[in-house]
Amino acid sequence: MSKTADTKAHPELARLRASIDNIDAALIHILAERFRCTQAVGVYKAEHGLPPADPGREAQQIARLRALAQDARLDPDFAEKFLNFIVSEVIRHHEAIARK
Repeated sequence: MSKTADTKAHPELARLRASIDNIDAALIHILAERFRCTQAVGVYKAEHGLPPADPGREAQQIARLRALAQDARLDPDFAEKFLNFIVSEVIRHHEAIARK
């Protein structure tokens, strides 16, 4: 059964998938805004001779987001993995900015 036939036969499935699509779009826009902010942080760090990584800040963020995840009934281990992925990308960007 094709996706079109599947959603016609199951309107509730189509409604749920449309919500998921909207959430995915919102996540992309939120991530884009987050990276715009972290790029500005990278420029600031480079201009002031600060290191690209800040392990103390990262530890605070992990603890904070694990607690938020717990409150939201999201797996805190998943939240930490997700944050670590984002932070590693941010550090890579900061290192590139510092090399310029």
